[in-house]
Amino acid sequence: MTARSGRWIQQWDPEDETFWNRTGEKIARRNLFFSVLSEHIGFSIWTMWSVLVLFMGPEYGLTPADKFLLTSMVTLVGAVVRVPYTFAVAVFGGRNWTVISAGLLLVPTVAAFAVMEPGTSFSTFLLVGLLAGIGGGNFASSMTNINAFFPLRKKGWALGLNAGGGNIGVPVIQLAALAIIGASGGPRVLLGIYIPLIVVAAVLAALYMDNLASVKNDTGAAKDAARDAHTWIMAFLYIGTFGSFIGYSFAFGQVLQNQFDRTPLEAAYVTFIGPLLGSLIRPVGGSLADRYGGSRITLWNFVAMGAATSVLIVASMQKSLALFTVAFVVLFVLTGLGNGSTYKMIPGIFQAKARAKGLAGEEAAAYGRRLSGASMGLIGAVGALGGVGINLAFRQSFLSYGSGTGAFVAFLACYAVCFAVTWAVYLRRPAARPTDTDAAPEEKSQLSYANV
Repeated sequence: MTARSGRWIQQWDPEDETFWNRTGEKIARRNLFFSVLSEHIGFSIWTMWSVLVLFMGPEYGLTPADKFLLTSMVTLVGAVVRVPYTFAVAVFGGRNWTVISAGLLLVPTVAAFAVMEPGTSFSTFLLVGLLAGIGGGNFASSMTNINAFFPLRKKGWALGLNAGGGNIGVPVIQLAALAIIGASGGPRVLLGIYIPLIVVAAVLAALYMDNLASVKNDTGAAKDAARDAHTWIMAFLYIGTFGSFIGYSFAFGQVLQNQFDRTPLEAAYVTFIGPLLGSLIRPVGGSLADRYGGSRITLWNFVAMGAATSVLIVASMQKSLALFTVAFVVLFVLTGLGNGSTYKMIPGIFQAKARAKGLAGEEAAAYGRRLSGASMGLIGAVGALGGVGINLAFRQSFLSYGSGTGAFVAFLACYAVCFAVTWAVYLRRPAARPTDTDAAPEEKSQLSYANV
């Protein structure tokens, strides 16, 4: 391993166990830690409107439909910016882009601080909310960067920890809001606390993170990933897991307010629990996928998500707050578990494709890193769009039926389709051939997908 000015590492081979044990693991873990810190704050800024809207009472002049529309648009921007954020790592370097993307979080935070008061127009709140969406992009660049640092055998754990540490930014800002706004500190006090934290995250990234020269700007990888059917299949599955997590994170408190007449503080007291547990369990999902295969864990996780959603439908129809809250928290936990297992599948799928092409060793590993890194931005972006759909579904359900029951029925159908796709593509084995050598490359690849 050699380095040059600007903290660039010229040679990086995590699949070499000697290199990994001697120097690679220490460097990778250090970059993982500071990547998690920056991504964590990014998630907090992205989802700050999920708690701000709870405390925007009648004096702000916003209807429940306005609030669902606002959070939908914030989620939309966070999904869209994930694509350019993914490829920014190759252009600027992982360390350099972490510094830039962390610094950019000052824009929506300062803007929200400036406008957060009664009398501000809905269009102004909507514009400032759109700015907060850039916090969602930090996830994509962080995952792409960390994916390059770790060997395949460690990716499930590393990506799960990286994403889980970022996801936990959701309950943290919700808890902070409960403590600060609930104590009559006001939304501006909450926003003011995050401004110096953003500066600290950017400075620490500049001091302690590294760029990998091997992660070069490769537009061909982006095109290859976009042309690969598995990129879009995994994006769909990620809608079911992460789309649910981020969508429910924005909507949970509003559903409690509008369907069960909870006050802002009563809603805030329980809103953070689901995202917190869902974030903490994400590394567990990655570790289970490392051990048993991501496709198997993902398949049965969708079964469990369907069961939890069925309970939510019953609780919603019976207006049982206790059952509704417990089932919603369980569903949050399952979304986190599925987030970890689906992201573990991505590098495994492209590694399987490399083997099907006859590649081996470092050549196969390089192929897998190239396409999995490029595909993560697209998968993360499309998956986050599920959060948009969830908030719009809740908005329409409350407008049409006065409750979220109709939305939950739609979500149940979505999880059923996700289950069917996971089984059909990654676990259903094709008809047996006399020998493996008689199978077409894509069939050989499919035979091994059950282990991804």
